[in-house]
Amino acid sequence: MGTSEWHIERRSSFDTEYPLAGNAPETGSLSVVVLGASGDLAKKKTFPALFNLYRQGFLPPDEVHIFGYARTKISDDELRNRLRGYLVPDKGASPKQLEDVSEFLQLITYVSGSYDSEDGFRLLDKEILEHESLKNSVEGSSRRLFYLALPPSVYPSVSKMIKTCCMNKSDLGGWTRVVVEKPFGKDLESAEELSNQIGELFEEPQIYRIDHYLGKELVQNLLVLRFANRFFLPLWNRDNIANVQIVFREDFGTEGRGGYFDQYGIIRDIIQNHLLQVFCLVAMEKPVSLKPEHIRDEKVKVLESVLPIRDDEVVLGQYEGYRDDPTVPDHSNTPTFATVILRIHNERWEGVPFILKAGKALNSRKAEIRVQFKDVPGDIFKCKRQGRNEFVIRLQPLEAMYMKLTVKQPGLEMHTVQSELDLSYGQRYNGVTIPEAYERLILDTIRGDQQHFVRRDELKASWEIFTPLLHRIDEGEFKPMPYRPGSRGPEEADQLLEKAGYVQTHGYIWIPPTL
Repeated sequence: MGTSEWHIERRSSFDTEYPLAGNAPETGSLSVVVLGASGDLAKKKTFPALFNLYRQGFLPPDEVHIFGYARTKISDDELRNRLRGYLVPDKGASPKQLEDVSEFLQLITYVSGSYDSEDGFRLLDKEILEHESLKNSVEGSSRRLFYLALPPSVYPSVSKMIKTCCMNKSDLGGWTRVVVEKPFGKDLESAEELSNQIGELFEEPQIYRIDHYLGKELVQNLLVLRFANRFFLPLWNRDNIANVQIVFREDFGTEGRGGYFDQYGIIRDIIQNHLLQVFCLVAMEKPVSLKPEHIRDEKVKVLESVLPIRDDEVVLGQYEGYRDDPTVPDHSNTPTFATVILRIHNERWEGVPFILKAGKALNSRKAEIRVQFKDVPGDIFKCKRQGRNEFVIRLQPLEAMYMKLTVKQPGLEMHTVQSELDLSYGQRYNGVTIPEAYERLILDTIRGDQQHFVRRDELKASWEIFTPLLHRIDEGEFKPMPYRPGSRGPEEADQLLEKAGYVQTHGYIWIPPTL
C-alpha cells in the first residue's frame, strides 16, 4: 500500500470512530482556558497544539473560543504577539500559514488575575459566558476545558477557584474538564494530598492528568503491535525475552533550569512518569477491550505486581559541572542520571529485568524501547558473537521500529552477520505528518477519552514503587556517581546492565534508511 493510500485509509478509519467537527452531532460551544498563558509551557506546547488542531478542522471557529489567564498584566494583542513567533515557522511561511495564524490568534482573549482570588475568575467566567451567548449555546450544553499550564503548588487554589466561579451546568450534555500537568507531587504522600485536594472538587472523569509520552505516535502503537500481531503473542514472555530496556537520553544538561531540576531529579522528572507509563504498556496483559477503564485497569495490575527496588539494582549519576550552575546548591545530591531495574512478580514476567534508564548530558539524544530475546538453543551457526535478536522501538527522534536478526552474509562463504527488518516512519510514511503528542492528548480531552491519561490509583501505585528510593536519595543515603558530560554515564551503569543479563552487540550500528 502506498503512503498516500495509507493516509486516506488512516483518515477514513479515524473519522469512523471520531468524526470531524463538521460531522459531529450538535453540541454547545467550546471554551478552552489556558491557565498560565504567559508561561513557557503554554507558549511552546499548549498554544501550538491548539493551533494545529484548529488548522486541521478540529477546533471550528464557529464553536470554539480560547482564553488565556495569568497574573501578567497584558492586553489581548500583547499575548497574541508573544504567541505569534511560536506558531509561524522561522522562515518560509506561506501566505496561507500566515493567514491561518492571524485567524487563530483572533480566537484568543486574555484575562489577567490572581490564582487564589475570586475577582479574576469571576471576570474569566463573565468572558466565557459572553462567548457562549455569542455562539447561541443553550445553557447547560456548553463545554469548558481548563488547561493548567502551571506549577503544581497552585493546583489546589486554581481548582478551587474554577469550582467556585467557572463551572458549567452539565444537565444538557455540557461539561467542565480540568487538565493537570506533571509533576503530580514529589512522593506518595504529596501526590495523595494533591489528589485529595483536587478530588474533593472534581469527579475522576473530569480530571485529565496529562503525560505527554502517552501521546507519542510509537507509544500509542504499542498496544496495536502487541495485541494485533499474532507472531508477537507467543514470544512476549519470560520464556523468550531475556531483558527489556526503556531508555531516555539527552545530550545536554539542565540548560538554565538547574534550580528547578534540582528540586526533582531525573527519577521524578522522567522515570517515575514517562518511562513508567511506557513500561506499563510493554508489560501489561491484554485488556478486555479498548475502553479507557479496561486499559487502565491492566496498567494498575502491572504496577501493583512490581517488587520493591533492590539497592544493588540502582545506579545514580551526576554529571561533572552540574553544581557549577549558580541556581544549584553546592552540595546537591540530586541525580542527573539513573538506571533502575524493576522486576514484575507474575506468571508472564517472573525473572525478566526491566531496565529503566534516563540521563542528561550524555553522548546522544534518543528515547527507545529495546526488547532483547534469549540466545538460540542448540546454536549450530555459533552466532553468539553476532549478538542476540532485539526488537527496538525508537520513540524519538527519527521514529522507527526494527528487528535485529542474524542472517547469512552475502558471498560464497557461510558467514553470519547481524542485520535488521526496518520500519522507519520518515521513509515508509513519507509526507505524512505525525501529530505532536499534545495535539493528540488535547483532542482526547475534548472527546472525553481518558485512555491516555493517568488514573488516580495508577498514580498512587507508581509513587509506591519509587518513594522509598527517593526518600533515601533526598536524605543523602544514596549518592550519585560523577560522570563526564558527553559520555554514556557512569561505568557502573554498564556493569549493572551486564549483571542483569543484557548482551551488547559489537560491530552493529543501526543506520536510519534514506529515501
